[in-house]
Amino acid sequence: MLRSLSGLTTRGRCLLAAGVAAAVCAVVLNERDLLRVAVFVVALPLVVALFIAASRVRIGASRRMLPDRVAAGSAGEVELALWRNGKLPAGEVLLEDGVPYALGSRPRFVVERLPNGKVVALRYPIQPMLRGIQQIGPLRATLTDPFGLCEFDRELIGHTRLVVVPRVVGFRGLPNGSGLGAGEDGSARLHAGQGETDVIVRQYRQGDDLRKVHWRSTARRDEMMVRVEERPWRGGTTVLLDHRAAAHHGTGPGASLEWAVSLAASVCLHVRKAGHRVRLVTEHGKVLADAPGDGGEGYDNVILDALAALQPAHQRDLTTGHDPAQGRELIAILGTVSNDAVNELARFRPRGTRSLAVLLDTPAFASGVTAPDKRAAATEESAALLRAAGWGVVIADPATPMPQVWAELCRTTAGNGALIGGAP
Repeated sequence: MLRSLSGLTTRGRCLLAAGVAAAVCAVVLNERDLLRVAVFVVALPLVVALFIAASRVRIGASRRMLPDRVAAGSAGEVELALWRNGKLPAGEVLLEDGVPYALGSRPRFVVERLPNGKVVALRYPIQPMLRGIQQIGPLRATLTDPFGLCEFDRELIGHTRLVVVPRVVGFRGLPNGSGLGAGEDGSARLHAGQGETDVIVRQYRQGDDLRKVHWRSTARRDEMMVRVEERPWRGGTTVLLDHRAAAHHGTGPGASLEWAVSLAASVCLHVRKAGHRVRLVTEHGKVLADAPGDGGEGYDNVILDALAALQPAHQRDLTTGHDPAQGRELIAILGTVSNDAVNELARFRPRGTRSLAVLLDTPAFASGVTAPDKRAAATEESAALLRAAGWGVVIADPATPMPQVWAELCRTTAGNGALIGGAP
């Protein structure tokens, strides 16, 4: 009884108080007719409260995401379906869905008369600004009787998982010989049979070991040539994402980490679309996703889901201890890295295997200063060390469009500055 009375609205409590007052007056004045009215007035909210409390299941609901994956910064919708079971009349229904602050304001709906046997569809927009795994719900309903005397709160739906994936930018072109696993075009190495006695050579590059110089070819071509080491061919591309909290600056959607995650997602999907196998790894070599070059969107969703759930790491420095690409082509997306980390990363990479890096000028993401002459000295020094080790390096800041970063990365592997598949 006490539980039922707790659901009385202000109108119901006022009516109950008025009935009690009328009953007292009827007793004092000895007015039987007034006493009858007082009993009716007192009984009405009590009966309604007991009636509403006794009807346990009257309203059902379902929730659906449109779409089930939403890119950060894009708009989505949540569809609610509401229906009523039974022949008992239903009054006003107030709905409130639990939406995290990152997805927008909390929606509220008022359904004055919920029809019996019909589904009422309700929709509200969401626009997540940050990637991540969000929980929408619970959906709570406040049920009111037709007289507005009593109301009860009920939970209609629990939590629904929403995956907010990073923003993906479209690219054009690929690095020269991409996916072959080596820095050179690889055509000679692919066609060279196991029994061939000819030595495979290429032009000398700064940093090559002088012990690999092939003097006979050098004398014949009148330019320094080096031997290409025979290695087991491994196709595909490995994308390394540096997600250490200490390596990035900025907060919210404009943070350098979010920019790096978006670039990693764009690179992975673009390379996979070209038919190449893609491995996504962290700065410590942990595999986040491994997708073949063929297959449907399910493999793209594997990559996007892994990046959506990725949280900043707490390690202070980048330590691999091995080649994170395992002999494949490597595209590293790096934040602020120390000289020791750069040397270790370059030390484990085979000299003849293509290694590309996008270095983020992370202080610019916090300060907003993007002038080339204002770049951090540590970023320039890291870029110089990687270039000396034979890496192709591009420095990016928040003002640099991602397609431009990709185009410059492709040009670092093309001697004539062209892109495979056309210039952007």
